[in-house]
Amino acid sequence: MSDSPSARPVPVLDIWCELQCPDCRAALDDVRALRARYGDRLELRLRHFPLDKHKHAFAAAQAAEEAAEQGRLWPYVEAVLARVEELDRAGEPLLVEVAGELGLDAEEFDTALVDGRHILIVDADQAEGKAIGVTGTPTYVVGGERLDGGKSQEGLRERIEEIVDRLLAGEDV
Repeated sequence: MSDSPSARPVPVLDIWCELQCPDCRAALDDVRALRARYGDRLELRLRHFPLDKHKHAFAAAQAAEEAAEQGRLWPYVEAVLARVEELDRAGEPLLVEVAGELGLDAEEFDTALVDGRHILIVDADQAEGKAIGVTGTPTYVVGGERLDGGKSQEGLRERIEEIVDRLLAGEDV
């Protein structure tokens, strides 16, 4: 095994998110910018942290997992976050509607929400989030550092970029 840069593992940015959260919608610009800057040199992982105050957040997290299974996680996440207020009013039917609008199998979304096939993934994410101190969304974890975006996004993307750049350069963070 060589020590070439290509042999280094790709850094992972865990994004603890909730699809009924206005702050997560505001964070989308930063997520897009990070994807554009790093491409496949940074793995972005959506982690679910549905908050009790949002009654459709748990179902939305399950729907996001179904979107991932159908190969369209980020487009689905962005589409649902763009309609946070509508989700609050319309609930689960909106989750299925968005799937159909994106050309996903909406019937399968409906079935997944009924049969609960993705509940364990959402529960596991939420439990892990609580264990590492996530209290709100969005929260980012990269290079072992937790950054809370729920209070303010200001400066977070720059801080994430500093950490990722050091990881990519092979420096200890």
